Amino acid sequence: MNGKWLYLPTVLFSLVLGACGSSEPVVEIALHPTKPNILYIATNAYLYKSRDEGATWQNMSQGMTHSRVISLAIDPLFPANVYAGTKGDAVFRSYNGGQNWESKRAGLEDVTISSVVHQLVFVPGSSQRFFAATSMGVFESETAGETWIKRMDGMKEVLMVISLAIDSQQPQTLYAGTSGGVYKSLDGGRWWVKVNNGLVDPEVLKSSRALGVTKIQIDPHHSESVFAATLTGLYKTTNGGEAWEKIGEDLPDHMLSDLIIDPSIPGTIYVGSRKGVHLSTNGGLTWRAMNEGLENLNIRALAISPLDSTLLYVGTNGSGLYRSRHGGGSWEPVPLIVQEG
Repeated sequence: MNGKWLYLPTVLFSLVLGACGSSEPVVEIALHPTKPNILYIATNAYLYKSRDEGATWQNMSQGMTHSRVISLAIDPLFPANVYAGTKGDAVFRSYNGGQNWESKRAGLEDVTISSVVHQLVFVPGSSQRFFAATSMGVFESETAGETWIKRMDGMKEVLMVISLAIDSQQPQTLYAGTSGGVYKSLDGGRWWVKVNNGLVDPEVLKSSRALGVTKIQIDPHHSESVFAATLTGLYKTTNGGEAWEKIGEDLPDHMLSDLIIDPSIPGTIYVGSRKGVHLSTNGGLTWRAMNEGLENLNIRALAISPLDSTLLYVGTNGSGLYRSRHGGGSWEPVPLIVQEG
């Protein structure tokens, strides 16, 4: 694979926020890797967890001080371990499914009060090693978040890193989506090389913020194929970043907020934008809208179940969370019914 929190008073209450979900944006969604009934969402104010497919929710923000959660990552090997990237407070870790949190800042001193942790990505097969994409660059932890090392060699002109992708077949291969395009590493993030050929007209990149890669994803079926969702459109490479081509000219909005690739069905890709959710079943050649039931088309976050790729969730900019049980064919609101005591 975008959330935020304060904490609620510890009193017993049940509250329904909005007829079709929270009135706040849902900016991040994280799905449990083995239990489809468990999911987390982040809004502009709080972090929530559901244990019953979204029927009810608990506020899980206590212990995060006044942090706004921007990114979430669940340990795929030990899912009780949950990590939250924030705005201003770096990274928090929970060992018990979000019940308690502790700050993990050693080595993240560059991530200041104005900094954002945009994404957290585990190295395949490891619970100890993962990367953080931040507004201050790429950081790596080899100690489950206890300590961090900055990994920016080769990225001299980059102002911020927004998205990271790690090749599941070759974990030493990483791609970074940045404010200045795409970078690639072949040695586990130790050294980065810019791979922008065809990604954008050089004239557009007079400012290193001009492109703005919002999400980068490696095709799990063909690791040489990589997709980059940007503020100016969708790009694809089929040769590991040596050359890019712009695709998705039939998308109604080229300012893309998120992108996910179906892990089960080759060629199936979803993108989110201010015009809703769009689906391609032919590797991005053509697209169609998948917006039935969505009352708000301004999409902030997309998530696909690792257990059943017909189950998807979207977070919107003003009317909360929606769910599709059949591949985006139609959507239903998931009300944020909060229970806490």
